Amino acid sequence: MPTDTPFTPTGTLPDPADAPQLDVAGALLALLRDATTEPRADEQLEALTLAVAADLPVLLWGEPGIGKTAALTQLATALDLPLTTVIASVHEPSDFSGLPIVGDDPAERGVPMAPPDWAVRLVRAGRGLLFLDELSTAAPAVQAALLRLVLERRIGALRLPPGVRIVAAANPRSSAADGWELSPPLANRFVHLRWTHDHEVVVRGLGGTWPRATLPRLDRERLPAAVDFARRAVCGLLAARPGLVHRLPSSETSRGGPWPSPRSWEMTLCLIAFATAAGSSREVLSLLVRGTVGDGPGLELLASMDRMDLPDPETLLADPAGATLPERGDLRQAVLDGVVAAVRARPDKSRWDAAWALLVRAVETGAPDLVVVPATTLATLRRDDWDVPASIERLAGAVSLSRRADPAAARAASASASASASAHGARAGR
Repeated sequence: MPTDTPFTPTGTLPDPADAPQLDVAGALLALLRDATTEPRADEQLEALTLAVAADLPVLLWGEPGIGKTAALTQLATALDLPLTTVIASVHEPSDFSGLPIVGDDPAERGVPMAPPDWAVRLVRAGRGLLFLDELSTAAPAVQAALLRLVLERRIGALRLPPGVRIVAAANPRSSAADGWELSPPLANRFVHLRWTHDHEVVVRGLGGTWPRATLPRLDRERLPAAVDFARRAVCGLLAARPGLVHRLPSSETSRGGPWPSPRSWEMTLCLIAFATAAGSSREVLSLLVRGTVGDGPGLELLASMDRMDLPDPETLLADPAGATLPERGDLRQAVLDGVVAAVRARPDKSRWDAAWALLVRAVETGAPDLVVVPATTLATLRRDDWDVPASIERLAGAVSLSRRADPAAARAASASASASASAHGARAGR
């Protein structure tokens, strides 16, 4: 009878050259799969792990073959979480809502909804990473059945334990196999992250070393301040822009992505608190915020957050020599404009002089062109009995203001008189 393994006398080992070829192929495959990980700055991977730590459902969007599934597999390994993969498009709605099982007395006890086996395994384990793959190929009826699973973590009568995290992946409709747009209710339950490939990461990974996914380190002492900052950031923006509280996009494609609603703003608040406690970069926070409420509202929120930490103009006027100004040009410009506005609101010779000293410090520590507009405006606030401070000479090389202080005041007075005369003439002509 033919056999795959050649006969050898008792006590001797087979010649490696005579080993079954499938075993040799297996050894080669094992060598090819052998890879290590290394700490590496990866913004999208950090955003993913931060959302997972915050226990928010994440949806990775990317073209086929971009590495979404591989990233989730590596994440589960790094976090020591058992990975359960469910291909949404090959399941029926009852697989997520529960299968009806007739009991002994359905008239008294009703018909229970039995969960699928993978849900039972997750509950028994008490923890795990549930990966809903190919979400954009799931039919609308299946998407509707997934609503309760994603939001309430319920499948039939079973509730997933807190130790289970949910991550999904989808291809854009243009590149999905028989794809559908995500329904607005389902899309609004996810943090949407665009998954792209990094050339250096791919090259180094194919060489055997991939980035290591690690949960963010949260500073326990910063937790109360992080929550306070997140609440002030979100509530401050929505108080000023009430139209952003809920804005359902008009196009079908946009409705299948991130958009603002009370639910997604609550998720955003949570992510800001986690990112603040973890000391994450602005780039990571931007990915998370825009992936939750959309690009427009997300960018507005980020801009308002930048201004939350700007120094108080009154504090700067009280000690211009010791003032610390922002490094970013747009934030520095906003601070200087705020100082000039504070002097205009409460004009005083000492405050006017302090503002000039602050502009001098701005020129010494940053781009001189940023002081031109606030300095010109500040010059118009001079009163006749105010002497031009000596410090203004130090700005002469940048904006030549020492020679323009008096003319600027005269021009401002003339413009004001002309505007008043024009208004009076317009009223007289009625």
